[in-house]
Amino acid sequence: MHQQKRQPELVEGNLPIFVFPTELIFYADDQSTHKRVLTLYNPYEFALKFKVLCTTPNKYVVTDAAGAVKPQCCVDIVIRHRDVQSCHYGVKDKFRLQISEQSQGKTLGRKEVVAILHPSAKEQQKEEEEKRIKEHLTESLFLMAAYVLGLITMAILGT
Repeated sequence: MHQQKRQPELVEGNLPIFVFPTELIFYADDQSTHKRVLTLYNPYEFALKFKVLCTTPNKYVVTDAAGAVKPQCCVDIVIRHRDVQSCHYGVKDKFRLQISEQSQGKTLGRKEVVAILHPSAKEQQKEEEEKRIKEHLTESLFLMAAYVLGLITMAILGT
């Protein structure tokens, strides 16, 4: 008996999208970071169409914002920050990747990638280190308070 291999029914909007990186970081003081590459991977056995949308298209240039990905292949999408100004520092912009089956028009999946412009890589590292120190101090204070509370409880209970 010969069985036909059936392709599963594709449900609109639920297909996972595999893209790397999941966040784009740009540094104003480092021009080499003004160009980033998103890699979109198609692990499926059918071709995909993709489209890249952006919340602030005037700030970015997206090379090949629409195209196709062959089965089990990947494409690189180049994104350039073209409006590096201090008023944009820390602002989270979003890119949305939408995919559909090449033979049909319905959107099968979506993925958002956040893009952030920081003033300086060194300043960002300094801020992250300060944040880690504050988190460590908070955790230490919590543990110390729990220890002191335990001592007080033992003293009250007379143990």
